[in-house]
Amino acid sequence: MLHKPMFFLFLNGNFPKPLFMKENPYRENREELDELLRQYDNLKAGRGHIFLDEEAFEKIIEFYDEKEDLQKALEAAEFGSEQYPFSSSLLIKKADILLSLRHYQEALKVLEQAELFDSGDINLYILKTDVWLALDEHEKAVQLLEKALHSFEGEERIELLFELADVYDDYEEFDKVFDCLKLILEQDPNNEEGLYKICFWTDFTGRGEESIRLHQKIIDDFPYNELAWFNLAAAYQGLKLYEKAIDAYQYAITIDEKFDYAYRNMGDAFIRLRKFKEAIEALQKVLELSKPEDVIFEAIGHCYDRLHNYAQARFYYRKASHMNAEDSKVFYKIACTYYNEGQWASAIKQLESALKIHRFQPEYNLLMGECKFQVGAFKEAIQFLSNVVRVRPKSSSGWEALIRCLYKANFLEEAKEQALSALQVTQGKPLFMFYLSNILFAMKKSKEAIQYLERAMEKAPKLLKRFVELNPSILQNHQVVDMLAKFKRNKSI
Repeated sequence: MLHKPMFFLFLNGNFPKPLFMKENPYRENREELDELLRQYDNLKAGRGHIFLDEEAFEKIIEFYDEKEDLQKALEAAEFGSEQYPFSSSLLIKKADILLSLRHYQEALKVLEQAELFDSGDINLYILKTDVWLALDEHEKAVQLLEKALHSFEGEERIELLFELADVYDDYEEFDKVFDCLKLILEQDPNNEEGLYKICFWTDFTGRGEESIRLHQKIIDDFPYNELAWFNLAAAYQGLKLYEKAIDAYQYAITIDEKFDYAYRNMGDAFIRLRKFKEAIEALQKVLELSKPEDVIFEAIGHCYDRLHNYAQARFYYRKASHMNAEDSKVFYKIACTYYNEGQWASAIKQLESALKIHRFQPEYNLLMGECKFQVGAFKEAIQFLSNVVRVRPKSSSGWEALIRCLYKANFLEEAKEQALSALQVTQGKPLFMFYLSNILFAMKKSKEAIQYLERAMEKAPKLLKRFVELNPSILQNHQVVDMLAKFKRNKSI
């Protein structure tokens, strides 16, 4: 009845896409900016002999752009381009505004004009890429960036690779996203954005072994790069090499003892290895270092659950539910702890909360049916177990619980019908032959009961235990004892 929590984290680095190079937006002293705008207005009106340089026009365009007054920004860009017709930077800013206004073809023409004056401005390629993407010309965007990569080096080439990775991402060519990030890290092994992003894409593309080789090389050259150790660990974890993953996470937290993501993933790895005490220790460290999360509380609860410390498990499950009251599965897990302790009434109360959120969830209905059965509320139990069968007709667990409940409640005719239905739906599973045999014995139909018992023993003799568990007194029936003895003799010959 327990569910393993999934909280293994791959860093994906949600960095903003560099639509245009504005890492340091212009913030001028208000008085100086007002004076600049006044001079600009006078120049447009033809009042006096005013001179504004290219940089002044760039500041004016950025001012209106930041105010989201795109028409005035475009007007300033056009006016500036008239004053400085050979300025590629002003033309690029004009194209940027046109792109924001969705005038894509016009933006493209302006960029082509700017390229004649300065083909070495990286913003030309970034804006052209965005135009081609806006026009749904994916191939042209890719061709442009791949060609541009040969013209740039250093940080500008890295920026183009990030842009190309985004294009591949948009068009779901995910392996090529990984390839771009790999090229970035081969050029700049300590690139933080690249390290964050490749961690996610390693898992997404299933290229864990390649990632391991890449990060081992980075670590050889830069042994104190904690992100490289983290990514190495995550790649091992993605390949289910949990011991190696834990070792690499240990290096990451040795370098940065406050690396909460490393503790988080290490906790998951310990859970996979069923080292629940170690997992609790790692996850408690996450709570010390970062803002509390319901998933971490739930994971700690799961660890205590597996250690059969149900009171502590409930303590952490409740902490999780307080943070996310709409998470029905936490109420279900609390109910499981009560069920494991035989506290049926308390389990029922938690399941009522879970079912208010997800009424027909099969697991919740199954456990509620089992609890109602334990307290003798057979008709209610049958109702909940019937829900399970209706939602998941091919699942044996629902049929098994329903038939067992009907049998124990002495609704033998209904139990027989459900056993026959279960046999049909599950394509003759032997368990339901054993159950049907027991039901027929209870109905005094011994001849038919023995036939089903013989067929069941031929198919799955190891399930005899389940046959006996349904009614231990069945072993006092001489027909059953004789048939089993005969079956044993025949098998030994």
